[in-house]
Amino acid sequence: MTSLETAQSDKPQMGGRVRRLRRQQGLSQAALATELGISASYLNLIEHNRRNVTVPLLIKLAERFELELSDIADGDEGRLNADLMEAFGDDLFGDLDLTNADVRDLVTSNATVARAILALYDGYRNLRNDAEITVPGETGLDARPSDRLPSEQVSDFLQARANYFPELEEAAKRVNEDASLSGEDPLVAMTAFLSNTFGVRVSNSTATQAHLVRRFDPDKRTLELSNMLRADSRNFQAAHQIGLLAAEHDLDALIDEGDFTDDDARTLARIALANYFAGALLMPYGPFLKAAKNLRYDVELLQHQFGVSFEQACHRLTNLQRPGHRGVPLHFLRADIAGNISKRFSLSGIHIPRHGGACPRWNVHAAFLQPGTINVQISQMPDGATFFCIARTVLKATGGYGQPRSYQAIGMGCEIDHASNLVYADGIDLERPERTIPIGISCRICPRMDCAQRAFPPVAHALATDINARGVSAYVSAAENDA
Repeated sequence: MTSLETAQSDKPQMGGRVRRLRRQQGLSQAALATELGISASYLNLIEHNRRNVTVPLLIKLAERFELELSDIADGDEGRLNADLMEAFGDDLFGDLDLTNADVRDLVTSNATVARAILALYDGYRNLRNDAEITVPGETGLDARPSDRLPSEQVSDFLQARANYFPELEEAAKRVNEDASLSGEDPLVAMTAFLSNTFGVRVSNSTATQAHLVRRFDPDKRTLELSNMLRADSRNFQAAHQIGLLAAEHDLDALIDEGDFTDDDARTLARIALANYFAGALLMPYGPFLKAAKNLRYDVELLQHQFGVSFEQACHRLTNLQRPGHRGVPLHFLRADIAGNISKRFSLSGIHIPRHGGACPRWNVHAAFLQPGTINVQISQMPDGATFFCIARTVLKATGGYGQPRSYQAIGMGCEIDHASNLVYADGIDLERPERTIPIGISCRICPRMDCAQRAFPPVAHALATDINARGVSAYVSAAENDA
């Protein structure tokens, strides 16, 4: 058996990935089956994980969707496995002695049931959190029921679409041409476009409204933008409003496709998609991809060339997934100084925790030690997957002296095989094992027993403590250190 066949037999559940790729390109099962030379009924069985994908068919799928073989074969089972392990790391399951192999077997044999269990745990966790913050004396019965937080629903939606929306790319391209954004100051051009196309007048908010970033009054047809914002933020907010108006029907259609459980999730999804449109408007796909390759993904040079912020440029780099014109597959996360992850997306394959904070060894946390400086790290997961990562803090501030300021860290990276495409890898010997930092997803599911930064005992490892000897952490015995 070839190595490709071995990998294929180990990961047979790729039906969901095939179905999403087909739907993203608006293909019916019959149309795709004809192109692949198989029957529609056989494709239907594949999409429902009732038939394995043969190696020749895998190659045809990769060629049809212009993907690498690994992009088709991996699907999202790895992320599902990691999310489930994170869930089973909860003390609720402490007496069950679940192992990585148990979870992997479930994901491989029935991914649908695995997702159902994850949704059930999400619902339990959210209800538990709601109960913990219920005001004393209240029953909590009026709390909003949900299986997943709205933010989690939006993250899952973006992940399922590989954070690429051709409908919004096309809408942004039309507006860019109509507004002639390349010819003058973007804000001037966007202000004129809003006025001429939608009868919207743009004005500055007053200094006393430092908390206001953007406010649109649909009745008066006015858009207020804070005059306390930096130029790149003002441009982005104007582009966001254009997206809400010019791409309204596209936004409606995309949200209808999403599996959103309530209006809060749908509203957050609309905001996220309008932000996507704003990035596509200010950083047009073709020119931005060309610049990214020419500048070798130097984010600071990209932000200067396109007049955007560091975070906006990083986020746009994760959108470059047009078939035939792709950028480096990247992951992206944003964390605050307390370790809370407010944005997460992974196309590189790295597993970003669904709940709580990430491994303290990730450079997205170390970035706070050197604000404004690019922090480079070669990171290796327990399964051996290795990634090249960069992280840098950004300052979130509105207003002048005395106004609140906060730092957040932006993390971005790719598989180690793609690292040479990034300028940040220059001068770094990517093959030297001593440069690799062992990381995990979170302490409860990380099997590394030699980590001095372990905050909790691993869920699949018996707690062994010795009153007379201390290991590298309170949860690791000296005997285990010696081993």
